[in-house]
Amino acid sequence: MRRQLRLITLVAAAAMGLAGLVPAQETSKLGLVNSQDILDKSVEGQRVMVQLQAADKKYAESITRLDDQIKQLQNRLSAQRLTLTAEAAAGIQADIQNKQTDRQRMAEDAAKAMQELQARSLDQLQNEIMPIIEQIRKDKGLDIIFDLAKSGAAYMSPALDLTAEVLRRYDALKAAPPVKK
Repeated sequence: MRRQLRLITLVAAAAMGLAGLVPAQETSKLGLVNSQDILDKSVEGQRVMVQLQAADKKYAESITRLDDQIKQLQNRLSAQRLTLTAEAAAGIQADIQNKQTDRQRMAEDAAKAMQELQARSLDQLQNEIMPIIEQIRKDKGLDIIFDLAKSGAAYMSPALDLTAEVLRRYDALKAAPPVKK
């Protein structure tokens, strides 16, 4: 994360430095968007977040069920320790260990599945937003558009912020009926 921030800062500084080499009549025109705001405020972004939360809840419930089963086996073992045969106690202990292994695998699988779902969902969202940002760039004659969520800007002029326009166009695109091919 720090490396990306440094790289973006260096690229921005280089762009600004190179812009200083261009004659004064040709100033670079900049724009800014905040991809986190687009994710948080767009209808599609909110739908994606609900989808991710539902998947996370489903995985958490499955893991909780296994935790409950492990706890029941542990309670049974401790409550019946004096009355169980050595083989029966060893069998329950083996069941506990198997359930704990299953729980560990389930937690790892759930984490991997959530990462993949999140990456897929956010990539799709970004792929849908990029043409809108490119069109705004062309419409306004901008040379470069930075993403505030990734650039680490300390200050920006509100006049450069294109987030509301991207958000409005994206929601309008998603609300439009699909074009039949």
